[in-house]
Amino acid sequence: MPVPDPVALTQALIRCRSVTPADDGALAALEAALAPLGFRCERMRFEAPGTAPIDNLYARIGTGGPHLCFAGHTDVVPPGDESRWRFPPFEGRIEEGRIWGRGACDMKSAVAAFAAAAGRFIAERGSAFGGSISLLITGDEEAEAINGTVKVLQALASRGETIDACIVGEPSSSETVGDTMKIGRRGSLTGRLTVRGAQGHVAYPHKADNPLPRLVRMLAALSPGGPEAPGPEIDGGSTHFDPSTLAVTTIDVGNPATNVIPAEGRAVFNIRFNDTWTADSLGAWLRDRFDAVGGDYTLDLRHGADSFLTAPGELTGRVAGAVERVTGRRPAFSTSGGTSDARFVKDHAPVVELGLVNATIHKTDENVPVEEIETLTRIYRAVIEDSFPERG
Repeated sequence: MPVPDPVALTQALIRCRSVTPADDGALAALEAALAPLGFRCERMRFEAPGTAPIDNLYARIGTGGPHLCFAGHTDVVPPGDESRWRFPPFEGRIEEGRIWGRGACDMKSAVAAFAAAAGRFIAERGSAFGGSISLLITGDEEAEAINGTVKVLQALASRGETIDACIVGEPSSSETVGDTMKIGRRGSLTGRLTVRGAQGHVAYPHKADNPLPRLVRMLAALSPGGPEAPGPEIDGGSTHFDPSTLAVTTIDVGNPATNVIPAEGRAVFNIRFNDTWTADSLGAWLRDRFDAVGGDYTLDLRHGADSFLTAPGELTGRVAGAVERVTGRRPAFSTSGGTSDARFVKDHAPVVELGLVNATIHKTDENVPVEEIETLTRIYRAVIEDSFPERG
């Protein structure tokens, strides 16, 4: 049985120019590593109006429970100006003890590490280990995330397949592999605020209705401290979450004339919210503050994700114990950072995120130490072993 080498498989995946939504052979390279191990590999293709069709790979060995799933993605963000890279971003070069390339950190190495960990486990225990192991790999995480993990999970549920526990291989670590494990994430809500007035000449402001002072007051009203103590935090946090934060990302008027009062002004902001809020309660909070300022406005809200928490318990303890056994350190539990596909998994199974150090994600010269890929492989294998203990 050919067991995948995690570093060689990482290189093979990096050499696929899978800039979302392109695949460029990445799923085929992974399938070629998994099929000889006994995984049943299934391509799941989804599309929706206005979005690119996406191929996903669902590979499973075993039919019964417990069912441990690894979720991840092989799509990557664009490399930007490739001339600024030290080495070509899709070469997968190993230099100075590191593997360089787009996706090395986020998150082709983790996908390869889990495939290798599963291979080592199956080579030792065989395919009758008392449960199921699967990989749910999408090519639609870095963009819309519409035709990927969420639809694969829905398809599995519709045919009666259940997942008992899931690890998402996003780069969760801060300084060393395994020092941090994500047990939840904040939610995301984007607001588009339009404040309307009446256009007029600046010399006759009483004959116009300038919307911009109201726009400024509305934005200032979103800070709990008000104009005297502005800040991004909108609450005090909770047991497992930092304070929710609000960031204004753009203010637009589109008025090139210095002698014209504009008819409207627009602003866009994003809130990353903890478990003390829902999208609905945040919407009500926003409208209360905007109504207090008054005037003609509209607020469009886009709900990107809910906050969620996998409460410390059996899964978090199992993964933390595996990390400690391999590294000698117990990971800190965290809910910081942006969103990931774990936000879809949490509706189907307990989920945690554990992966490499996130120092170079989305950067020019993205890279990871080769030895850390091996460390992550050993951690994943320890999790698998603890999920399927030998029965004496």
